[in-house]
Amino acid sequence: MQGGCQGCKSESHQFDIAMAFQPIVDVETGHVFAFEALVRGGNGEGAAEMLAGVTSENRYAFDQRCRVAAIEGAVAAGILDTGAKLSINFLPNAVYSPAACIQLTLKTARETGLPIDRLIFEFTENEEMIDTDHVKNIVETYRMMGFGTAIDDFGAGHAGLGLLAKFQTNYIKLDMELVRGIEASLPRRMIVEGVIRIAHSLGIVIIAEGIETIAEYDTLRAMGIRYIQGYLLARPGFECLPGVNLPGRSFAAVA
Repeated sequence: MQGGCQGCKSESHQFDIAMAFQPIVDVETGHVFAFEALVRGGNGEGAAEMLAGVTSENRYAFDQRCRVAAIEGAVAAGILDTGAKLSINFLPNAVYSPAACIQLTLKTARETGLPIDRLIFEFTENEEMIDTDHVKNIVETYRMMGFGTAIDDFGAGHAGLGLLAKFQTNYIKLDMELVRGIEASLPRRMIVEGVIRIAHSLGIVIIAEGIETIAEYDTLRAMGIRYIQGYLLARPGFECLPGVNLPGRSFAAVA
């Protein structure tokens, strides 16, 4: 743990990080449920370019810097004027101790006035879980501290249902490959329906991401999914909170 903390202090100056924000929409009300913070470079460079520079030596510093940039950027963009939560991606393999490594996040939230119960931490299933017991400890610690947690890209990657059997997050974000063209794919619909049933039984909220067409949107709505994210509704806004467009309706970013 000490090595990680020293790494944060020595490497943090390497990262010129900004954030883009994409709405997760409660389509029953038209309000933004949360904004996901998406890492960008200071000049708008994409996430892939930023992540390409992350190594085992600087992963902790990168993760910490992203958390700070997400909170400060969202507050500067006006999230306190909305009822929306802020969803922050984090790297489980960068967390040495959940209680210790969260301190900078808590400090930033206090300084900016963002209530911690409006924070969601999501991790991608695509990141290989070196120690699933450690990830379980992170999720349980965050839950006790009042944060929401989410598995991103569910249905792709290393763990799938096995990860969900080990611990449960507040939210599951369906991988976009599961919902791409779902209106024309019986296997995709059956898989998603199965995940919905499991999540409902476990008290987990489903979020569908990567929605690009009205047909995908209509199919997911018919399946009972309430929270949707994707280009059809809003593209990420660089250092701003974009408005939302639902089929037949338009809403401002303020919830």
